[in-house]
Amino acid sequence: MLKFDFNNMMQNYVGADGFTDADLKAAEVEARAAYDKFAARRGTGMTEWADLPYTQDAVVEDILACAEDIRKNYDNFVVLGIGGSALGPIAVFTALCHFRYNDLPAGKRGVKFFVEDNVDPERMLALLDVIDVRRTVFNVITKSGATSETMSQYLIIADILKKEVGEEWNKHIIATTSEKKGNLIKLAKKEGFKTFYIPDGVGGRFSELCPVGLLPAAVLGIDIKGLLAGAAAMDKRCADGDMKKNPALMAAVLQYLSMKRGKNISVMMPYADSLKYMADWYCQLWGESLGKAVDLAGNTVHTGQTPVKSLGVTDQHSQVQLYTEGPFDKVITLIGVEKFRGDVTIADGAEEFPDVNFLCGHTMGELINTERVATEYALTRSGHVNNTVMLPEVNAESVGELLMFFQLQTAYCGELLGIDTFNQPGVEEGKNATYALFDRKGYEAKKAELDAAPEKDGKYIV
Repeated sequence: MLKFDFNNMMQNYVGADGFTDADLKAAEVEARAAYDKFAARRGTGMTEWADLPYTQDAVVEDILACAEDIRKNYDNFVVLGIGGSALGPIAVFTALCHFRYNDLPAGKRGVKFFVEDNVDPERMLALLDVIDVRRTVFNVITKSGATSETMSQYLIIADILKKEVGEEWNKHIIATTSEKKGNLIKLAKKEGFKTFYIPDGVGGRFSELCPVGLLPAAVLGIDIKGLLAGAAAMDKRCADGDMKKNPALMAAVLQYLSMKRGKNISVMMPYADSLKYMADWYCQLWGESLGKAVDLAGNTVHTGQTPVKSLGVTDQHSQVQLYTEGPFDKVITLIGVEKFRGDVTIADGAEEFPDVNFLCGHTMGELINTERVATEYALTRSGHVNNTVMLPEVNAESVGELLMFFQLQTAYCGELLGIDTFNQPGVEEGKNATYALFDRKGYEAKKAELDAAPEKDGKYIV
């Protein structure tokens, strides 16, 4: 069971920069109100993600059957997507598959797995160098079917497939998109693609527990029923407006109180390579959900925390100096793993060097967890607030718990801030500018606005 340890957010442990029991007591009314607001509308609007652990039995069976067919008949599975359509699948793949998965002999793995989450031309060319498109399934993921990056990838791949495969090229495409609207569903119906649907009330950054993430996971042989069961277990643990009984609500309140004190950076630091990309996934979830210019009342607030990804112990040698002696503008969240899925004993062989020999006979698992505890101590001793999320081990259930924990924390924190947690107007502005620069029909006004912007001159270019 996931544990949330926030001792080092408290004055008793971290000193003056921490919170007191009185601070938490004073926040109880706001916390319960935030819980009640979210509970009252969960499953409606853009909060349908909260019910995903309970509503997908038929979809899961379809996914499992499709995944089995892919494993039997193809060598490669490629996700074409960006944002939540890519970060979630990457995070779960890295967490639950072999570290060198694609490099394993065919008999020790399933199909090779690739996620193309950028439009760098060199990346696309590199992919085409290492796969045979005739032995590949491409999962095109975009709810709107208008995501420029994903649809450009689709057009390139579709053209290649038509040339290389011929009439049955459509069997190499799986569309994950909206059931009722958008370009991709129209293409899917026209071309006869196998299709999975993204529920209307599920946004990209909250989509890992729907077909967006479940299909890639199932193709990889990951226990998707276990993922959903873990998410459901966390959701049930958080079904209480008392933050002392609801770990995600307590985590949200502590971040909210920290923001009010000017701590506008949230560092996510997993101490397990398997969870490295959970920090990337978290960065989108937290940043895109909470970074808002206005609140629900229309007031200009420019709220949010800047999420920063870090990896223990790697970034002890690049970032922890800043975290322990730098400004008090951060909350550091460590993610620990009690038991690794395998371990390696550190051999003897340095008896004449006491400053090395002390390691001999211990394991790498001991070392990484000891370094996590030491970093926690260093942060706490220097008065910098920190907390720890502990997983008993990394498996499908615990990863499902972790995903739901952070999603609920984000939802509660948005309620506390009084913002729309689920929109992304800043992202849309950039998208609209891109459309205008490509002279897309309907964006003439935006193009005129861009054309009217002051031209850059040489004065400020060196």
